[in-house]
Amino acid sequence: MLPHAPKIHPGAFITRSWDLLPALIFLAAAIGYGRRLERASAALDRALFIAAALNVVCHITISQSQRALDAPYMLARVIMVSSYVVVLGGTLIDNAQLFNQVSRMAASDSLTGLANHRRLIEVLENEIQRSSRTSRSFAVLLFDLDGLKKINDQYGHLTGSEAIKRLGFAIRKSSRSIDTPARFGGDEFALVLPEASEPDAEKVAARICERLMTDNQEPFVSVSVGHSVYPRMESRSSNSWPLPTAGSTR
Repeated sequence: MLPHAPKIHPGAFITRSWDLLPALIFLAAAIGYGRRLERASAALDRALFIAAALNVVCHITISQSQRALDAPYMLARVIMVSSYVVVLGGTLIDNAQLFNQVSRMAASDSLTGLANHRRLIEVLENEIQRSSRTSRSFAVLLFDLDGLKKINDQYGHLTGSEAIKRLGFAIRKSSRSIDTPARFGGDEFALVLPEASEPDAEKVAARICERLMTDNQEPFVSVSVGHSVYPRMESRSSNSWPLPTAGSTR
């Protein structure tokens, strides 16, 4: 690109010594991005580090070129184009991960990581449509954490938030991969069970209550559970189930 291209020295140890300057610049960039990777692990950061390292190799290789289109020259061009591909790939991966993260945050509850009210409504609408097509039922469990205000007043709001997270964890761990656990209110949760009957819903509810009752954390919390099966639309509260002990899960 210079008006007068630097002279090539055929037969010398380094025939195009001026190409070592950009090699040093890219080396400094590679070192800088390498240090950045210690505190950042985004795909674009890794791609920029690899691209800078490739450009170091590219300019060292082309410094051995004695004429245009010889072997070192062509190899250097291939390495340079590869660095462009790496940066483009890292950018695309980074954008895809960012899009997935934003989509997940828009559909999940920030405290528990479960689906939020908006996502719950979407899942219910989809299950109703699917049930209309296949004539297969699905069940919905509703959970209400008992005495959250009392926990907040006695132990503080951080403990109250932990109680909410404990219930959310119990619901998530007791559900299948096709189920949708959701938090749709302050201390209110739901669990959508595709292709589930009333006995299935009762078993899942009992499993969640047992997990919450035996989590060995304090304060002890209790939860009220009810379930409904679509399209039969009959619901029953679990308050009639036996209570293990006072203050335990029911």
